[in-house]
Amino acid sequence: MIKEWATVVSWHNGEAVVSCDVKASCNSCASRAGCGSRVLNKLGPQMTHTISVPSEQPLVAGQKVELGIAEGSLLSSALLVYMSPLVGLFVMAALFQTLFGYDLAAMGGAVLGGVGGFLLARAFSPKLAAREAWQPVILSVALPPDLLRVDATPVDANSQSR
Repeated sequence: MIKEWATVVSWHNGEAVVSCDVKASCNSCASRAGCGSRVLNKLGPQMTHTISVPSEQPLVAGQKVELGIAEGSLLSSALLVYMSPLVGLFVMAALFQTLFGYDLAAMGGAVLGGVGGFLLARAFSPKLAAREAWQPVILSVALPPDLLRVDATPVDANSQSR
């Protein structure tokens, strides 16, 4: 199970709208100063994803929840998105090369196969996303933000020793 913390935006009739921050992997390695990916991530927009998750427990805005999604569903969707255009590209390029015998025909077939694979993945993804196993679930719920209180007043050492 892949887990991520999210912040509740709203809750209504058993449906929670949560916001997840997009995290780059750049802050975890030791070569931060010379990393090109870190520079590119700073240039891009800082985004959050808002999704709707079923929740029987009432939640309040600002509350943290831990979301989970099965590894198999994530790997299957990545396989669909990345491999179908790639397979389409190679199959159609080989087919056009065999049928027409020209490199230009193979290149045209590769473009058609890649676009066709992308459209195929796009057509199948809503059907697969509707599966119950592919939906994120709430694993744990943190305390509401107004329930947790931290007392930061200093304790006098003389009054404590009595």
